[in-house]
Amino acid sequence: MSTHAPARPSYAAVLRLPGARRAFAAALTARLSYGIVSLAVLLSVSRATGSYAVSGTVMSLFGAASVFLMPVRGALIDRHGPRRALAPMALVYGALLTLLAALTWRPGAPVAPLALVAALAGACTPPLGPTMRALWAELVPDRHLLQRAYSLDGVAEELLYVSGPVLVGVLTGFAPPAAGILLSALLIVGGTAVFAASPVMPGPRPAVRGARRGSGSGPLAPAVVALGVGLTLSGVDLLTMAYASAYAYDTALVPWVLGALSAGSALGGLVNGAVRWTAPARTRLLRFSVALGLVVAVAGLAPDLWVLTAALALAGVFFAPTLTTAYLAADESVPAESRTRAGAWVNTGVNAGSSSGALATGLLIGRLPLGVCFLVAGSMALASAAAAGAGGAPRARRG
Repeated sequence: MSTHAPARPSYAAVLRLPGARRAFAAALTARLSYGIVSLAVLLSVSRATGSYAVSGTVMSLFGAASVFLMPVRGALIDRHGPRRALAPMALVYGALLTLLAALTWRPGAPVAPLALVAALAGACTPPLGPTMRALWAELVPDRHLLQRAYSLDGVAEELLYVSGPVLVGVLTGFAPPAAGILLSALLIVGGTAVFAASPVMPGPRPAVRGARRGSGSGPLAPAVVALGVGLTLSGVDLLTMAYASAYAYDTALVPWVLGALSAGSALGGLVNGAVRWTAPARTRLLRFSVALGLVVAVAGLAPDLWVLTAALALAGVFFAPTLTTAYLAADESVPAESRTRAGAWVNTGVNAGSSSGALATGLLIGRLPLGVCFLVAGSMALASAAAAGAGGAPRARRG
């Protein structure tokens, strides 16, 4: 690809790359669907069935199919190319979401069809995040600029997950919750169509026999770290709520505390992208994960909610850099024809950790002192860093 690295990498330089703005804007439009769909499905199914238990079960099926089959869908993107594979996935996924919206539009929906459609929709979820990151690796000619691109992508994605529930709240003010599912379907189909049609989108990459890899473990180590990070942070919401209740604070303050974590993550992501690191990505990944785990582990010692807020903001500073570096390390560990699948493994790790960590934390709260619960949560990131570090030192990047 005939692009040249800018003399001074910057976020503006990332967006000035040929075709980058169009592709990135389309990908973000489609990915906004993911910020909307979870809450929309949760509200729609609970309204249609009158049962939070059913709603939780349907969401679990949707989430499990989406998370654990993501590497398979990523492999399809790598094998057939985004142009051929993404559009059919998005069309089938959008059609299933539309059917789910129709089933939940009014109360009295049968449970079995809801569960089946939700599971099928999850299985067809387009891996837009991994595909966009693989495209960044194609577009960006310089590793330092690629770090900026991944940081920009990560911060933008986090903002989508913050703004998505707000859009659902606005929409449900004048329409049934199922309208949020329809909006999600519209965004995913329209945004993916434009994204897949981008002129800079690469074609299929046939596997090259005997291709050299950058690390003997491939994307396993980054995925393990991502799993630990998901386990650590997924319980922070519940632990913060439990902390506020235990110390007689107004629980209405909890969203502001968690907002500080998100703000710290955005700041950390932008700073991480701006620093010209000399240490290898895998080394930075382990250090970021350890720092995140240590901060969360001691956060339970906070004497009041304001100190806890500061501690979680500091934890957030390490969250985005950890994930961004995990994607970089995964990309470095595989040949170009496996980039999407490698990124999908990292996504699977963090999402699987997020799902199981919240459940585990819920079981621990009330059985152990809060300080110990925070310690256990932080130890997950520490343990994942130790496990990934035990996998051996990275070898030279592929040629």
